Amino acid sequence: MESIGSIRERIKACPEEALAALLAELATDERAGVQSLIASGRKRIAAYEKEVARTEQMWHYERLYPDREYIGGIDEVGRGPLAGPVVAACVILPKDCKLLYINDSKQLSEKKREELYDRILEEAVAVGIGSSSHELIDEINILQATYAAMREAISRMSVQPDQLLVDAVHIPGISIPQRGIIKGDAQSISIAAASIVAKVTRDRLMVEMDEKYPGYGFAGNKGYGSAEHIAALREKGPCEIHRRSFIHAFV
Repeated sequence: MESIGSIRERIKACPEEALAALLAELATDERAGVQSLIASGRKRIAAYEKEVARTEQMWHYERLYPDREYIGGIDEVGRGPLAGPVVAACVILPKDCKLLYINDSKQLSEKKREELYDRILEEAVAVGIGSSSHELIDEINILQATYAAMREAISRMSVQPDQLLVDAVHIPGISIPQRGIIKGDAQSISIAAASIVAKVTRDRLMVEMDEKYPGYGFAGNKGYGSAEHIAALREKGPCEIHRRSFIHAFV
């Protein structure tokens, strides 16, 4: 008779799509340990089916444009920090994309964002990334710098979108048709994918900046105004990448 440990490993390694068949095969094993594993497996199937349904709903806005071949979702990260750039990303996903767990980057763990970042770059039709430096933010203000980063992201794509879905805003200076969606990173799979790419890109940059400008906690706070960051600002003063237009209340 197969050991319970072996059955546990089989269930753990089984993909969700095949799990129901495996649990049915094991159902006649009356051992309490096996029945407990079956119950856990059924909960896993239920969670998987819930995620499939959630992801299906995330395609709602993309499916409003059946005549558009390349629908790009665009989002930005870093409008609020006291230091570093604002980063935008634009992502075109294939219409038959089966990626699950894509969501607003703020709703995901760092580990999940990193995992999805790699998978998005592997599966996307095209990805573009743009940024606006702290100097540009101070020069033209954060909103205009955000628009500039978004335009750069679009310009860097190997395939140009013929429809844009944008988180909340309307990007000036773009001829591509666009639709702004309030809280779009939680409602559109393309915008959510862009939010993940932008977030991981900027977070990695701020980890590098922590090595270059130690003492502000950039690896942890990513330039946002945490208590540690503000205390360092008051003690050390600003470093090169601080946004002067953002820090006057603290320095």
